[in-house]
This record gives sequence, C-alpha cells and structure tokens, in this order.
Amino acid sequence: MATVGAVLLAYGIMVLAGVFGWVVPFAVAGLVAISGEVALATRFAETGALLQKAGLGLVWRRLTRDLSVVLLIVSAVRPGLAGTLGVLLLPAALWTVAVGTTALTKIVDGRADTPAFTRNIDLGALRRVPVPPVWAQRLAGLRLPLLNVLLVPAAVVATLVDRVSPVVVTGLVTLAAGIVTAAVLALTWLRGRGKAPGVLPAVHDWLARERPEVALYFAGPAKDVYQANMWLAPIEAAGHRAVVLLRAEDAFHELADTRLPVVCVPAGVDFMNLNLGSIRVALYAANVGANIHMLREPGVKHVFVGHGDSDKQASVNPYSKVYDEVWVAGPAGRERYARAGVGVLDRDIVEIGRPQLAGVHTFGSESADRPFTVLYAPTWEGWLDDDPYHTSVVLMGERIITGLLATGGVRAIYKPHPLTGTRSKKARAAHERIVARIRAAGGDPDATSLDGTAHLVVTGRLPALFDCFNTTDLLISDVSSVVSDFVQSERPYVVANPAGLPEDEFRRTFPTARAAYLLSADCGELAKVLTLTRAGDDPMTEARRELKEYLLGPAGVNPVDRFRGEIDRLCG
Repeated sequence: MATVGAVLLAYGIMVLAGVFGWVVPFAVAGLVAISGEVALATRFAETGALLQKAGLGLVWRRLTRDLSVVLLIVSAVRPGLAGTLGVLLLPAALWTVAVGTTALTKIVDGRADTPAFTRNIDLGALRRVPVPPVWAQRLAGLRLPLLNVLLVPAAVVATLVDRVSPVVVTGLVTLAAGIVTAAVLALTWLRGRGKAPGVLPAVHDWLARERPEVALYFAGPAKDVYQANMWLAPIEAAGHRAVVLLRAEDAFHELADTRLPVVCVPAGVDFMNLNLGSIRVALYAANVGANIHMLREPGVKHVFVGHGDSDKQASVNPYSKVYDEVWVAGPAGRERYARAGVGVLDRDIVEIGRPQLAGVHTFGSESADRPFTVLYAPTWEGWLDDDPYHTSVVLMGERIITGLLATGGVRAIYKPHPLTGTRSKKARAAHERIVARIRAAGGDPDATSLDGTAHLVVTGRLPALFDCFNTTDLLISDVSSVVSDFVQSERPYVVANPAGLPEDEFRRTFPTARAAYLLSADCGELAKVLTLTRAGDDPMTEARRELKEYLLGPAGVNPVDRFRGEIDRLCG
C-alpha cells in the first residue's frame, strides 16, 4: 500500500507542480511515479489490479501524467499559441492512434484465434491467418501511451532551456512509433482478409471420416482436469473408436498424456455445430453447466461416470437426473442414491466397479527394507463455507504429520487434494505449514518419485495417487473417494473424524468408514493405530474384504472387463 500511496501522491504533485511551473518538484515526483509504475507492473501486480478496479488504472494515470506535462510547459515555458497547440495535440494524437489500434488489435486477434485445439489428430495442411509481429502486439492498443513517459524528462529539459522544442521533438518521435505500429496492424489485417482458420472445418472432416463412437466429455477448467484424466486409460482399453471432448483451453494443455484423439472447442456455438452424429455414448466426469452443449445431442446415451465414489454429498448431486444412466462402482453407490432421494431411478444406475484400480496391488509391501509408509491424503475444503469438517487439513493436518514424523521407522507421504487451499485461506495456510514441517524433517517438499526412504510431499500429477497406494502400508484420509479406492488394496486405513461424531453414528453415516480406524480431532488414537498396524495384528482385515465388495463390486470380476462390456452394450 505504501507504493500505491507514493505513486498517487507523485501524480498529484506532478499536476500541482505543472500548474505553478515548479520544475524540481515535477522532476522528483515524475521519477517517483515512473519507479512506482515499474514496481506495480512487476513486484506488486495484484495491487495494480486493485487500482484498476478502483478506477485508478493505467489509462487514468497516464492521462494525468500527460496533462501534467502540458501544464508545466504552458506555465513555465509559455510557448505561445503555436507551441501550446503542438504540446497539447501531439500527446492527444498518440492517444487517438492508441484507440484506433485497440480496435484493429481486436479484429486481427479475433480472426487469428484458433477456434479449436487438437491432439493426436492429423488435420493435414491448414490455412494460417497472418498475425502481427510480437513487438507490435505488445505495443498496440492502450499500451501505446506508455511511450509518452519520455515527455516527462523532455518537459524538464524544455523548462531548463526555456524552449518547447524538446517536448515537440519527443512527441513527434512517440507519435511516429504509434503510427508505425498502427500501419503494421493495418497491413496484417489487409493480408488476412478473406482468410479464416481452417481448424474447425478440418475437425469436421476428421469426425466424418473417423466416426468415433465414444466420447469423454469434460467442460471443467485445468484445476479440475484430474477428473477427466482418471478415465483416459479405461477408455483406451475399451476397444471402441473414442474421442476426448474438452471445452477449456487451459484444461486441454493440462490433460494427461493419452493415445486418444483430443478435441477442444471452447465456444459453445462452435461446439454445437460439430457433427457428432456418430457418437453413441457420452461419458461425463463432472456436473457443470456447459454439459448442456453435449446433452442436447439426440441419439447419444449420456452417462455420468463421475470422478470417484464417496460418501460426500457431491456424489449424489440432483443434477445427475439429466443423464440416461449413472455408473457407480458397487452396491454402495446404488444405495447412496436411494438414501439421498434426489430423483435418480434405480433402473438407471449401473454398477461397473472401478476400472482405474486394476493396477492397485492387493498385497503388502514389496520391499522388506522399505520403512513402514503412511500416506496422508486428505480431501479439500469443499464448496460450503459453513462446513469446517469437510477436510482434516485445517483442524488435524499438522497433528497427523507431526505424529508421523515423531515415530521412528515411519515414512510419511503427504498428497493433498489438487484443490486444497483454493477456497479457504486457513486450509492453504495449514497446507503450507505441513509442507514446512516435512521440509524441516529432511523430506522432499516437491517429490517427483516415490523412491528412497525420505518423507515426501506429492502435489504434482505424478506420482499418481494410485502409485502412492502401492507403496503405502497405512492410509490416513477423510470421507472421500480416496478411501473407497484404497479399499481395493485391502490394507488398513484411517478416516479422520474432525467433528467428533460418536463412532457408531460416524460409521452409519459414512459407510466407507465401516472397516476403518477412526481418528478424532486431537489425534490421540494415532500412536495406537501405528503400533497395531505395524505389528501386523490387524483386527479389521476381514471387515475390509467384506467392505471391498460392497464398495467396488464382487471379487474376482475384472472391472476393466465390466466397463468394456457396458460400453459394448450401449454402442449396440
């Protein structure tokens, strides 16, 4: 805030000094203003954005700067009518050019914007729309008046020599630069007339030629793209012609590696004009508003597959009524919808298991010389501000990690939910403290491998959660799909109970915790659970085997085969 105050005060002094012809205060204030602008553009960018919202943005500040220059010349140099007009009109002319290049830039950028992005698709030779050089793109529009900053030292020189020529010459140079920029943009526009990017027509041709039958549709942003990533491998293994349909450019760039063809069409009108007549099955990984652009397609079986079964309220979203079918892992998912009574009919629910879990081992540690490994994988804070118990990170996270780090022979792996801290400052602060504790204990705060014996923080896409499962002897988590998936391993797990619900009520409310050890907010049970599970004396073993069938379906049935069979059924 001190920088903001200094910058605004400097502009005020520049105007005042211009009115009274005070050269030295003008020069000092100009230096402060220019230095402050550099700081706002680099170190304090967020503060600069707040100034913009308050109506004190760059345009206002640059107009104030140019006005102060004109006032100083008029009051200190007294250039006469011709000189005054020159000093006044030259900055105004550059502003006029800036407004014109703003319009030109929008026209050129709008024509050059790619309406679709593709991966693993050969679209052949495409017509390319010419784009202006980088320097012109960076200078055009309302950034052009930045050049008028040169008028500040020119005005100081003009007052010292008592002649207006330094300002006039500088103004002519900046105006010439603006005119050159405008000319480059105009030539780019003329060269591109009659040309349109050929990406969309090429995508249409590819769809007509390849005729995909299955589509994984995802309209969420990059931060949620993990929800789509988990379905890439099962769809690859399904054996049908398939395509991934995305709606956000940032999600397209963050999508995991896949052999599937990927098409991203951000604009709703462009997407709805795609020829999707060959699609027989559309799989939806998340409930978002833009799903309507795919749901409107007739002749398609619309199936909600979600991004993990859990006891959280999000797993029984009433939005699910819009789909033809809702696929769940096992009987637990079916009963969850029945209890919720949100309008999803039992006949529309299909149990398919969890095909993503095919690579999760159902046996113990592979390496005898690896330390006993505990994975702490909490969920995020959720959408509701009034639910302090959605995640254990805030109330329990530090206690859990501190207890693990203090136990000899135990290795801690901390893998938070990708959205942890995106809504709650408390959750973000707790997460940062947990990472700091692991770093202080000699752990790796940004692990990219599970090798070795050090404590780890895993926040990237790799190692994946299921990779962590295969090196884990004990899981500590919240009520989430992480628990349901981990049950595949049949290894012991702990579910956090930060609200302190009675044990019977907690297990009844959250069936995924039926075979779990429970951990209260003070984490007093942690040492006992560690001792019990490390000794191999685990009374929950049989309960986990029974729960596994309830959550994930019958034992001995390959979920990949079940998934493939349901795709076959809908494709006919």
